[in-house]
Amino acid sequence: MDWTLEVVVVPVSDVDRAKAFYADQVGFTVDHDTVIGEGQRVVQLTPPGSGCSIVIGEGVVPPMPPGSLKGLQLVVPDIQAARDELAGRGVPVSDVQVLGENPGRGGPLDNVGFAYFEDPDGNAWAVQQISYPR
Repeated sequence: MDWTLEVVVVPVSDVDRAKAFYADQVGFTVDHDTVIGEGQRVVQLTPPGSGCSIVIGEGVVPPMPPGSLKGLQLVVPDIQAARDELAGRGVPVSDVQVLGENPGRGGPLDNVGFAYFEDPDGNAWAVQQISYPR
């Protein structure tokens, strides 16, 4: 049996601000923005090429303090291009950090490069370069 992670809830204080950040600045696709009822809204966004989406919203998502989600990770084949794209879209993103040498996982890894950013609420993301065949 396959088990797939399809959705991660990201706690935010302002749904419209978060939607604009993830869609317009980070480049996620807006899958849907649904108002269910008074004070109940769900917005689902998906990173390009990803099988997992994020959900932001109000009134229907588990209660978590805005900005409390840390350690979300996006994987890309070219960390410098990804970092440049984020910076070009106005996302405050760290410089690329190389954290080790090729760990010998059966293919070229080009070192393990990371860049980091946070959404307006402080939810923390890492972007990691992995270029070995999966």
